[in-house]
Amino acid sequence: MSIRLKTVLGVALIEAVLLALLVYTAMRYMHENLDEALIKRANTTVSLFASTAKDPVLAYDLASLETFSVELGGNADIVYVRTRSPDGFLLASAGTSENLDEPFLEDHDLKSVVDGVFDVSAPISVSGVEYGRVEIGFDIGSIETSLAETRQLSTLIAIVEMVLVAIFSLLLGTYLTRQLMVLQLAAKQVSQGDYSLKLKVDNGDEVGEVALAFNQMASVLKESQQTRDRYENELVELNQTLEQRVTRRTEKINAQYEELKVTHRQLADAQAKLLQAEKLASIGQLSAGIAHEINNPISFVHSNAHSLSKYIDTYQELLGMYRMAFEAGPEEMAATKDKIAAYEAAEDIDFVTEDINTLITDTIDGTVRVQEIVKGLRDFSHTNHDTKMPCDVIECTESTLRILTAELKNRCRVITEFEPIPPVLANRGELNQVIMNLLVNAGQSMDEFGEVLVTTKVQGDRVVLSIKDNGKGIEAENISKLFDPFFTTKPVGEGTGLGLSISYGIIKDHDGTIVVDSKPGQGTTFSVCLPILDSRESLEAA
Repeated sequence: MSIRLKTVLGVALIEAVLLALLVYTAMRYMHENLDEALIKRANTTVSLFASTAKDPVLAYDLASLETFSVELGGNADIVYVRTRSPDGFLLASAGTSENLDEPFLEDHDLKSVVDGVFDVSAPISVSGVEYGRVEIGFDIGSIETSLAETRQLSTLIAIVEMVLVAIFSLLLGTYLTRQLMVLQLAAKQVSQGDYSLKLKVDNGDEVGEVALAFNQMASVLKESQQTRDRYENELVELNQTLEQRVTRRTEKINAQYEELKVTHRQLADAQAKLLQAEKLASIGQLSAGIAHEINNPISFVHSNAHSLSKYIDTYQELLGMYRMAFEAGPEEMAATKDKIAAYEAAEDIDFVTEDINTLITDTIDGTVRVQEIVKGLRDFSHTNHDTKMPCDVIECTESTLRILTAELKNRCRVITEFEPIPPVLANRGELNQVIMNLLVNAGQSMDEFGEVLVTTKVQGDRVVLSIKDNGKGIEAENISKLFDPFFTTKPVGEGTGLGLSISYGIIKDHDGTIVVDSKPGQGTTFSVCLPILDSRESLEAA
């Protein structure tokens, strides 16, 4: 077997194995990611819709329930939405008739889907009592199409690359064997006493170097007296070869540098997308609690407004009586006064007057609470892309705590001890994201109701924000891996493993640090250190 054939077969075999492994790994990774994304979206959607449908089901408001179902069923990938009572009675539905008539068989992953529809359900319950169940079907046709297209494209790329590698291997083997044949013929001529042979050197690679060495050997055998001149000429040739190598090496380094710049930009884009995805996931996770926090004050504001409307009707009726008394003659005055007194006693005007003030005060308090929640959401979602400006760490922390009230109130009591601190130069939206990740982790670290202490202080030329919990703590072997992407100690489905990694990248981009101090069973403290904004940076930011 020739060297050329060995080269082609060897390279082709290695390339085939690597390509097969790459295609398999890529398809498996894509399938798992799509499976995980579908499960997460399906569970989130059905949980949120179950929360939304809770009030209509409890109030037996089937019209609102039907409206909610139709709105959700309007999504392109949702083929049906059903809400049933505990005994299986259909309360509301939306979707195509052929899918609504199918019996419900819940799916747990893509492999379990046999009809092209991913079926999930969630109970509608209050205090452990189930009042109904939501069933939703997601069309996985787009996922199957993506997998098929990816599989076809990967196969096509693998075939093209195999062909290109085979052609390259053939050219390389041909080139090497041709050069070896030239050397073989020259060696035979030298062995027969012909020392005048000079091999042509066309390039500066290893084959060219062998040919050059061969010429040097022939020259030594032919004219030993010209050794000095020959060495000088060879030195010139070697210098020229070295310059060519330096030039090629420089060009290669420049090309690699440009590739590194492109890769860096791609990594920056990927980090921005991960940050936005994690932020959207966090907002989705907290949305139900935030909606509940807003719904409570809105509910009693609505109730108060209804009561005030009745009181206004009472006052209008009473005002009409007073006008009649003002227009009545002397003979009718006594009867009118008696009627007014009887009406005031019947309606308990003194209580109404006192209750109106209470209702107005409570209504104002409720609207202020809603304003605080909305302001917290606005502050949290506020982004300036890559813009950094002077930020108050305490204000960012307070706004984040406002939107985390529902998430934390059932897990822990939050204590704040804020010392006055100077501003820092930061992207407010990214800083809010870091604070939220640390507070949510602190709350989720507790098996029982606990405490979270949030403090601020100035340490040298830096501002320090510390979040300390008395949860279960972190094992020593896991502390060094906390900021690794996709590392999490939470159960599957409860964490992406990106929160702390993204937070670490954000703080590092702000020239700051995150320090972790934790002992199992004694709690954990995360300390965020950021440089204080000096006057020069303040002017530049302005």
